Amino acid sequence: METGIIERRIQKPRSTIHITIDHFNKRVRVEDYLGHFQECIEESLKVAKGISAEKIIFKARKENVLDLLAQGFLYEGSIDKFFLGSDCFFLVKYIRNDRRNSEEWEKEDRLLTDVLNLPIKSELDVLHSAYQGRKAEVSDALQLAQLYGKVFKVYPTPMNDPVYVQKCMENGTVFYIFVHEGKIVSAASAEIDAFYHNAEITDCATLPEHRQYGLMKHLIAALEDYLISHEIYCIYSIARSLSFGMNAALHQHGYSYRGRLANNCYIFEKLEDMNLWVKNYT
Repeated sequence: METGIIERRIQKPRSTIHITIDHFNKRVRVEDYLGHFQECIEESLKVAKGISAEKIIFKARKENVLDLLAQGFLYEGSIDKFFLGSDCFFLVKYIRNDRRNSEEWEKEDRLLTDVLNLPIKSELDVLHSAYQGRKAEVSDALQLAQLYGKVFKVYPTPMNDPVYVQKCMENGTVFYIFVHEGKIVSAASAEIDAFYHNAEITDCATLPEHRQYGLMKHLIAALEDYLISHEIYCIYSIARSLSFGMNAALHQHGYSYRGRLANNCYIFEKLEDMNLWVKNYT
């Protein structure tokens, strides 16, 4: 099976579609679109059928939500002010029943309830003096890849490949890291959409033996400061629904829960549901 992720711009007679073809996660994601909307829907279904995708994800504008619901798509989440101040709605269609059904949904509901009951913290905990935080450089690509390889047995993108990590950096993804005794032990990144002025906080990883020091909250804060200084005011993150620590870090840092993406991607050990969290500075 092909494992690559391909981004395509498809020009049709009455529309243009920006689409991600994700062979590894067996899904197709419509990132953006312009023109005749029914033609956009038909093309996304055609592409999905062509790669035997199990799930189609549409990042839709408000005015197109009802059109997608009428075509059998389901609402799973949203991102406030994603499109230059306009909301983005995640509408999905499942091609296979087993891709739609989640065995962990009830457990994830209980975990989410526990997370939402935690108090929001306005201040960060004092950082342990043994850790040095900074913005990552291209020369850190090898160590970053090694970190992701250790933390995740399975990941939606090949972050354990230093060439891929370097390519992400060269394409504008910003990484912040913590170093302990000369080694990177924690990292997070921001994938920036400069056109729509939004960014996704992603690639969050900390070695198990360093997780008790609250490093991820400091990394998220550093990334937010960087993004705001570059006029990026819509910030979101997609966290494993089974990860209490990551969901708690986002909630306590002021992010709002906006939905759950069922069987969204292969991560950690298997196909998992992902929670959507959003924070806006407008």
